[in-house]
Amino acid sequence: MFINAYGAARLPYVMALSPVGVIVMIYGYGRLLTRLGAGRTLAVTSLLSGVVLAGCYVAVEMGSAPATALLYVLREGYIVLVIEQYWSFINSTLATSEARRLNGPVCGIASVGAVLGGLTVGRLAPIIGTEALVAVAAATLIPAAVMGSLAYRVAGPPRDETTTDRQAVLGLGLFRQHRTLGHVALLILLTQLFSTLLDLRFSTLTEVALPEKDTRTAFFGDFYAALNGTAFLLQFVVTPLVLRYVSLRQVHLAIPLLHMFAMGVVFFEPTLAVAAVAFLLFKSIDYSVFRATKEILYIPLPYDARYRAKEVIDAFGYRASKGVTSGAVSVVTMIMGAIPGFIYPVAGFATALGWWRTADRATREPMA
Repeated sequence: MFINAYGAARLPYVMALSPVGVIVMIYGYGRLLTRLGAGRTLAVTSLLSGVVLAGCYVAVEMGSAPATALLYVLREGYIVLVIEQYWSFINSTLATSEARRLNGPVCGIASVGAVLGGLTVGRLAPIIGTEALVAVAAATLIPAAVMGSLAYRVAGPPRDETTTDRQAVLGLGLFRQHRTLGHVALLILLTQLFSTLLDLRFSTLTEVALPEKDTRTAFFGDFYAALNGTAFLLQFVVTPLVLRYVSLRQVHLAIPLLHMFAMGVVFFEPTLAVAAVAFLLFKSIDYSVFRATKEILYIPLPYDARYRAKEVIDAFGYRASKGVTSGAVSVVTMIMGAIPGFIYPVAGFATALGWWRTADRATREPMA
């Protein structure tokens, strides 16, 4: 909708505003958390997001071009803001032993929702139009708010629901007190850098191997179907088994080692098949084992770390990391011209090595 209103040439401007919009949302969330507590804040942010989405839909229908820009910025922030609150609730409700069993299936259920959402868009868009889907998204936030409130009612208030510093809206001071938070933030940055490098190598090899557009589109369709199937298996079967029999530290250290090996194979055998397997491996593990184990790092931390600092890391940090890494690659491309293909796996290997070192520091304390 934004492209229709302003053209693709102006897309970088609204993309640059997205991290700003996310941090504004997180700040507002932090103020609400201080005043209302976790349960009511989840309900209010869900309903408020729905109201703003509905307002954008009405404005777009009336021909407002700025509403499409607001909608673009909002969609980048509201979904991660709400989803990370769900994880904050889970991290404040489950013990580490319970999270080891349940976090994988929780990731799987979330993926099922994403698949159903994609299928819904595919079926409804030709019938009701793209703009009306915004109203549908707004409507779904009503039952989401209700179910979130019921979850808090059943489970009770979060563990240690006290704010140590009522002025610490974003909880930035917690990064000095709890080194784990800094390590997790760096993990997010490094994983996004690794993802970008591998994605670019995969895309360039796909373009070379499959120059015909329709053939390439069909390949991507099959690839993402295989990716979703692999992630589903990892989420519901492999992750619970791995977390049951392998220590969290060993899992955190093994993941980047596996990706270092995959990048090495891509370097020595730069074919589409090899890059596809490496990218599928990264994405499926990222959606399952990595997410499940990363969340467990938050469980021992205090309330403000689980509810405030986590939003800064996993909502703002995630979005900002994607933008920074993509922007850095774009700048290098502008300066150097086309980047030689072998650079991507070399840089990816170095990134995975940094990832391993960060995971080593993050898990050095005894973990269950």
